[in-house]
Amino acid sequence: MFITFEGPEGSGKSSVLNYVYEKLKEKNYKVIKTREPGGTPISEQIRNIILDKSNTALDPKAEALLYAASRRQHLVEKIWPSLKDGYIVLCDRYLDSSLAYQGGARGLGIDEILNINNFATDKTFPDLTILFDIDPKLGLKRIAQNSKREVNRLDLEKLEFHNKVRESFLKLAEIYKDRYHIIDASKPFDTVCKETLTYIENILNK
Repeated sequence: MFITFEGPEGSGKSSVLNYVYEKLKEKNYKVIKTREPGGTPISEQIRNIILDKSNTALDPKAEALLYAASRRQHLVEKIWPSLKDGYIVLCDRYLDSSLAYQGGARGLGIDEILNINNFATDKTFPDLTILFDIDPKLGLKRIAQNSKREVNRLDLEKLEFHNKVRESFLKLAEIYKDRYHIIDASKPFDTVCKETLTYIENILNK
């Protein structure tokens, strides 16, 4: 099963993913975790270009194409082989992030970004997408208070950009409601972790 964790900056999705991963491993599920952009050596090199704070001149379309290229390599080297071997794949961001960030917030168009990614992914969609929904003001406040978290190029965008990201994710949750599940990420961390794990286990045990 291919499960993606999505959300605006500071939603806590990465920390929740790590929690879910450890709990599923404890219960002897065959599970791996990975992330985007990145997940493989080549994809991680592309990640470094995309998120480098000094790359302020990166064109939005070039950005979108780099994400798609990284995603293709990630699928070929890691996600597809893991799914074929019977693993549950937990992925920190995937296609929906491109649709929300580049399609929605950058204004390139969700359909246009979807077309690029359909080519890159051979139309590989997640089985389940958990959306960690949070007010961007709170998310950015969390980032500012977390000295251990990397601050990347996207974190430095204005609040209006992050509001558009959230709006785009909520729109995607409507479009793809069969695979989306929304979690209120403003709740206490322990609550969010337990709610997420419970939901995923219920799906896995169906």
